[in-house]
Amino acid sequence: MQINKDMIIGQLLGLDENIAPILMRAGMHCLGCPSSQAESLEEACQVHGIDCDVLVSQINEILAVR
Repeated sequence: MQINKDMIIGQLLGLDENIAPILMRAGMHCLGCPSSQAESLEEACQVHGIDCDVLVSQINEILAVR
């Protein structure tokens, strides 16, 4: 399984339980907020000043070993 920056946060959180801690370590502490659930990963990264391509790579690396 691989993710991409166009995926919605709510969708990502439902894919794998390990994604939430990764996002929180990156600085996205508002994962429970209803509005964050409808944002794409790219939009959330822009709001938090996070390099989305790096974050996607990190998540995909972790998912690849599962």
